[in-house]
Amino acid sequence: MDTKIYLKVNTNLDALSRVLSWFEQINQPPLPNQKIWWQCQTLMIEGFTNIVEHAHKNLPSETPIEMEAVRLNQKIEIRIWSFGEFFDMEAKLQKISELEENEEERGRGLKIISAIADTLSYERMMDNRYCLFMTKAY
Repeated sequence: MDTKIYLKVNTNLDALSRVLSWFEQINQPPLPNQKIWWQCQTLMIEGFTNIVEHAHKNLPSETPIEMEAVRLNQKIEIRIWSFGEFFDMEAKLQKISELEENEEERGRGLKIISAIADTLSYERMMDNRYCLFMTKAY
């Protein structure tokens, strides 16, 4: 039985608790592995935070961020749609130092996402939005 949930919020980190409580629906019934669920929550938190702090940093707070989570038989898919400028995620990932070498307080989110996600992409859509797509098998 597949489950699909959808949420639209404004560009604001204050919405993070709402995002997490919405995302909790996808964990019903609970995943067999608590660590995998924690990793899925981390993907959602880091993905949403990156959109707010980077993709939408010069946009009005009313700019919507849309999210979809799908629970399939063996994996969870997360999509986060955003506006803003394009950035080359692959090039950025290659430039970011490895997590162990990164002493910065900020700037590790993309590397964390990359380390946890089984699939990761950031692509321009037909409507000029961008979609951050992540999957995690369980």
